[in-house]
Amino acid sequence: MVVESVKLDIPEHLYRRLQNTAQAMARLLQEVMLHALQIGSPPMWEDAPPEFQLDLAAMDRLNDSTLWRVARSRKTPDEMVRYDELLERNQDGLLTDAERLELQSLRKEAERFMLRKAQAAALLKWRGHQVSPTQKH
Repeated sequence: MVVESVKLDIPEHLYRRLQNTAQAMARLLQEVMLHALQIGSPPMWEDAPPEFQLDLAAMDRLNDSTLWRVARSRKTPDEMVRYDELLERNQDGLLTDAERLELQSLRKEAERFMLRKAQAAALLKWRGHQVSPTQKH
């Protein structure tokens, strides 16, 4: 196989993402860059709401084992029961001010939770893993 060398100037934020990914995968930066050229860039987080972007960006540094834990994580039954109670009370117009704030907080946490799960799955897939909701690792 013939190999060509190319000098390429890339934006610092993209370089850092690829470098973080290489460290998390314990691979050489060159291998990760070649992988990105072959199949595309790692999943983007810039389209997420601004309040979640730093959290999602930090996931680039996580190793595969940690990403698998995030991708498979679930809310506890108690958390789901409370959220459902507040949603029902909200539909009936019975929320107190404190409950309204609690519901807003739980809703934001649920959004963060789902975005993290989706980002973890997308990163794992980009790193070459087969990802499905029922898969054990």
